[in-house]
Amino acid sequence: MKILVIPGLTLPAVNDAIVAQIHSASQGADIVVVNPEEALDEIHDAEIVLGFVNREMFLRAKALKWVQSISSGVDMFLYDEFVNSQVVLTSEKGLVGDHLADHGFGLLLMLTRQLRTSLLHGPESWNHRGEMRRQMIELTNSTMGVFGFGSTGRGIAKRAAGFGMQVIAVDRDDVPISPEVSEVWRLDRFHDLLSQSDVVAICCPLTTETRGVFDAAAFNSMKRSAFLVNVTRGEVMVEDDLVAALQGGTIRGAALDVTPREPLPSDSPLWTMDNVMMTPHTAGASQFRAQRNLDRFLHNLQRYLANEPLEGLIDKQLGY
Repeated sequence: MKILVIPGLTLPAVNDAIVAQIHSASQGADIVVVNPEEALDEIHDAEIVLGFVNREMFLRAKALKWVQSISSGVDMFLYDEFVNSQVVLTSEKGLVGDHLADHGFGLLLMLTRQLRTSLLHGPESWNHRGEMRRQMIELTNSTMGVFGFGSTGRGIAKRAAGFGMQVIAVDRDDVPISPEVSEVWRLDRFHDLLSQSDVVAICCPLTTETRGVFDAAAFNSMKRSAFLVNVTRGEVMVEDDLVAALQGGTIRGAALDVTPREPLPSDSPLWTMDNVMMTPHTAGASQFRAQRNLDRFLHNLQRYLANEPLEGLIDKQLGY
């Protein structure tokens, strides 16, 4: 059995110790570590891949049975040949919620507590003190609406409760509740969530169903005083509609780690809006992420060899 390991942004280094761990868990498989360019020449006889497999790689893969993505979202795998194949896909879904939620609240607080304004003005911020105080918002007793109640949504909910917020949520599926959310609505109540929320957090994967769901109609359903937070996938938002909503005061502000286009061009109005705080798709970083990724893969290797169900299994038709 051959296992191809392709390091990437979330698993940047695979040293000899890691190779030894994989070798042990696989009961002596041939472990090959390559960069994406080299993978084209190595993937033809690989049975298992840890990393990303693009369409060109996949078309060369003749023995492939299982891929574990080193990301939580798997939209980059959803080309027809892979989706319609018998190759099993797993990911680190369920393992990234806490650090994404940390980041989302960090961005939100930059707006609600006027930290962005202070940062921009530097030493001159004292001259804007009165203006900043008038714009500051306390989150206590406000409502957080969570769109997508997976691990990121649950992480957001926990933190929102810590800030004294009420939490409501919607999800496509019948998912379990949490201590912070007594009921998870289905998608037919999407606009109810939007109209009742003071902060709306996008916590869903990118699928054919979620792409562009935050459009003009969605923004018009939100409170004019509401903030939007998105740390998962930017393509869930319609860029022109988002810009119009922020410029026209349809919503109060946006805290974004992801945007509909990446990298976002420098001439985008989003870069210069006072009511927008952005980071360059960095919310997924954590000092724990690579090890969590590796631990799941090692555990799944043992389950694979024992013909047991794998963790983090992706429904390729649904895209998550």
